[in-house]
Amino acid sequence: MQRQAVVFNGQEVGIAVPFDNRLKFIAVRFHVIDLDNKLFDTVTDIRRAITDHLAARNNGEVRAAVH
Repeated sequence: MQRQAVVFNGQEVGIAVPFDNRLKFIAVRFHVIDLDNKLFDTVTDIRRAITDHLAARNNGEVRAAVH
C-alpha cells in the first residue's frame, strides 16, 4: 500500500495513508473534515463514506432564505 490522493468529483479532498493494513483518511478540505483520521479498507470505501457524509449533510442542512 502506498499513500495516494483521494479525488472526489474532480477535487482532491484528502489523502489515504497506510496504517495497520488499512487506510487512514487525512482530510484536506473542510466539507469532509468529519472523516479525518478514520480508517477504511479501500479507497473505494473512502469515496463511499464521502458520498454518504455529503448526502447526510445536505439532507440535514437548513437553508436560510435570502431576501
